[in-house]
Amino acid sequence: MDATFLGENHFLSLPRPDVLTGPQPGAPDTTTLAAHDFDVDTRTGFMPPQQPLMRLPEEWAPWEDALDSAISSRLQLGEKPELSDDDRAASESWRQRVRELPILPTTDLKKSEILLRRAHLVLAWIMHFYIHTLPPSSPIRIPAPITVPLLQVSQQLQLPPVITYSDDVLYNWKFIDGKERDEYGNDIMPSTTNIDAHTLFTSTRDEAEFYLTSARMELKGVDALDMMRNMMDEMFVGDDIAIRRITTYLEELSEVVRELGAMLLSVKEVCKPQVFYDDIRPWFRGEDSTSGQRWEFEGIELDETLTRPMELSGASAGQSSLVHTLDVFLGVDKYSHSKSSEGPSTQPRSSFLKRMQEYMPRHHRAFLNHLSNSPRPLRDFILAKSQESPEGEKLLQAYNTAVQELKVFRDKHMIIVALYIIGPARRKAAGTRDPGAEKEELKGTGGTGSRQVLEGRKGPDEGCPLVVKS
Repeated sequence: MDATFLGENHFLSLPRPDVLTGPQPGAPDTTTLAAHDFDVDTRTGFMPPQQPLMRLPEEWAPWEDALDSAISSRLQLGEKPELSDDDRAASESWRQRVRELPILPTTDLKKSEILLRRAHLVLAWIMHFYIHTLPPSSPIRIPAPITVPLLQVSQQLQLPPVITYSDDVLYNWKFIDGKERDEYGNDIMPSTTNIDAHTLFTSTRDEAEFYLTSARMELKGVDALDMMRNMMDEMFVGDDIAIRRITTYLEELSEVVRELGAMLLSVKEVCKPQVFYDDIRPWFRGEDSTSGQRWEFEGIELDETLTRPMELSGASAGQSSLVHTLDVFLGVDKYSHSKSSEGPSTQPRSSFLKRMQEYMPRHHRAFLNHLSNSPRPLRDFILAKSQESPEGEKLLQAYNTAVQELKVFRDKHMIIVALYIIGPARRKAAGTRDPGAEKEELKGTGGTGSRQVLEGRKGPDEGCPLVVKS
């Protein structure tokens, strides 16, 4: 199969409606579950089953070459302490090359979702290299050869023109051995053991493993999606047998969420927190993390359909459709943690999560919207059945256990935020870089120490307000 185009019957290969002109005559409606599958694969979940496109066709080679050059030149962060004159000169030379690129047309990219995804990744990566190699005091002006095509591609994908979780994780992997088919000609599916990260800012294993931790969790999440689908089928029947089966599925879902939490915490074994904070995280920060500096998109006036983006946050695990799906399916998305898990913010979590959905692939946003509007919400089903019989009481217990495990998972995410962002930020503010402090924080993950890192935030043994009371 051509790496650029999927099979002719795959919905991503069907005629793409232009966001400005609407669907082509005769194009199928892809807005409902009855029409298509929201790009959620039964084997790989929100991850694509095919290896993402590794390189755009020759027409857009200047973009790929500019990205290759940035990576091979090991460009350094402009804010890096004691940056050498040679590093500054190398960065400026590369940025000059970007400014001199031609403004390449994007019309032919619209023929393929796969092309658009790769174009978004490449252009956004170039933009982040350009911005974050600038001296800290420099105004941030994104040159027209990047502004125009990136905004056009983003408009088609209905994504912000910035690096997103899908650029870092969902569409940023390759098979370790380079093989997409086995010896019998069958497609090889991505698994937790046969993929590696493709595009990196730092070319370090720490960065690769940081992305891969999320990718492996996405693949593990397929088990959760399977159980959700089975439960939805059983709720349609709703008899005593269905109740017993849903109880079993909820128990299995709890175990999957528990495993996802363990996988999340395993990142500390492969990516050092201080390395992440100092060397990796600054590369994919968005406009809201660049000391109040506005990003100026030069050349935007060259296309009258383009508008200046209003908000540009960096990539975040909060943009994972899998995590949102767990919240929505269990019916706790309206009652989840009151604060954002991305740091010490006062922003309501519901608002934060809704905002993060704008950074997801639009098919996955549509999936979440469809799930949110299910005519048979699980939580309502549990409430109705829990009072009817002893089997209903067991069902309630299984549901509450699943919700409790989801809360524990959220707590583990907060632990990672504390280890990888809050702790290093505090040490930086205090003017220290104490390896001993980091080791103590790492030792604390998993017990009482982890909650101390989180400044007294309630732990999983202190009650969960999301459970259904019997």
